[in-house]
Amino acid sequence: MAKALGVSRSGFYYWIDNRHKVTLRNEYRKHLDSKVREVFDDKKERDGARRIQKELEANGNKHDVKTIAASMKRQSLVAKAAHKFKCTTDSKHRLPVAPNLLE
Repeated sequence: MAKALGVSRSGFYYWIDNRHKVTLRNEYRKHLDSKVREVFDDKKERDGARRIQKELEANGNKHDVKTIAASMKRQSLVAKAAHKFKCTTDSKHRLPVAPNLLE
């Protein structure tokens, strides 16, 4: 099996023995992922890693931007892109302007 997967035998057996153990790194990641998800949802899915990092820092949780970006990538969180402003008023028309009755 190890030869077919291209891994060492000792590494394969180590994985079999330890695959169900909870590590501190995984606990830290789960905790960080829940914080990032909470801020992302509170900000209506519009903020990226930099703004989420600033929000977490304001709450007393200092994390690197790359760490937050990795957490967002693990969870498939993508910020919504802002829509470009489009002016819908035509101010250069030649139609008469209504009089100001209320002045």
